[in-house]
Amino acid sequence: MSGFVDKPEPVQVPGLVHLHTGKVRELYQNAAGELVMVASDRTSAFDWVLPTEIPDKGRILTQMSLWWFERLADLVPNHVISTEVPEGAPADWAGRTMVCRPLRMVPVECVARGYLTGSGLLEYQEHQTVCGLALPEGLVDGSELPAAIFTPATKAAVGEHDENVSYEEVARQVGAETATQLRQATLAVYSRGRDMARERGIILADTKFEFGYDDDGTLVIADEVLTPDSSRFWPSDVWQPGRSQPSFDKQIIRDWLTSGASGWDRHSEQPPPRLPADVVDRARSRYVEAYELLTGTSWQ
Repeated sequence: MSGFVDKPEPVQVPGLVHLHTGKVRELYQNAAGELVMVASDRTSAFDWVLPTEIPDKGRILTQMSLWWFERLADLVPNHVISTEVPEGAPADWAGRTMVCRPLRMVPVECVARGYLTGSGLLEYQEHQTVCGLALPEGLVDGSELPAAIFTPATKAAVGEHDENVSYEEVARQVGAETATQLRQATLAVYSRGRDMARERGIILADTKFEFGYDDDGTLVIADEVLTPDSSRFWPSDVWQPGRSQPSFDKQIIRDWLTSGASGWDRHSEQPPPRLPADVVDRARSRYVEAYELLTGTSWQ
């Protein structure tokens, strides 16, 4: 069992139709048929959306995505039309709202990995493969791969696991041409992001993207891009293969939830507890630090 500990009631805004409540974002449609995405401060771990929010998180994710979208536009177009807050919406929506083109979304999580960790490491330890791709012997947690690899997953509902699948399975599900486009775009965007992050002292270990097609049949990148929620960012100055790496994401939250201090068993059916203030503060500071290192600007 998993999902929302306390599922929020979406804000009702005149002229907007609420479509969906995701782990982090609320999705609306305006009268023009455009999508209005609002990033909340919710956070998730172990397939649960937690009862404690991280202040500013939604704004940081939105502003970081917008920063990246600008720098990736020559590789793949994005779905953002504007960041204007709809009339009648709460003032809190400022900085966390994106008005976007509706797309025909491809039901695949497009994951790129440049380093071995997470679910990829578990598969490698059993089979010396990731998503069926053979890798060299002798790799450990945190090892850099010889080249970045495309390791897709099927999209899951809130509270369920995404499942890693082979490239061949993606081609079977969405067609060979689409699968080729997804792989090329994913690796191109990851490579750009990895190189830019490296210049700023950050290792982009892996990341995931979502793509859709517009009315003209053009592949467009959507949702968020290269944020601490969709990526593993590690500080490069302390990177050391063979161990778990410090990170600029919600690892602080995962570590506390799995520690004795939380009193929670992640394998039980009980929902996770509220986060203590010091964990919230440390998690927020890591999001801010990632934003500031990447963009070179201070968080307001």
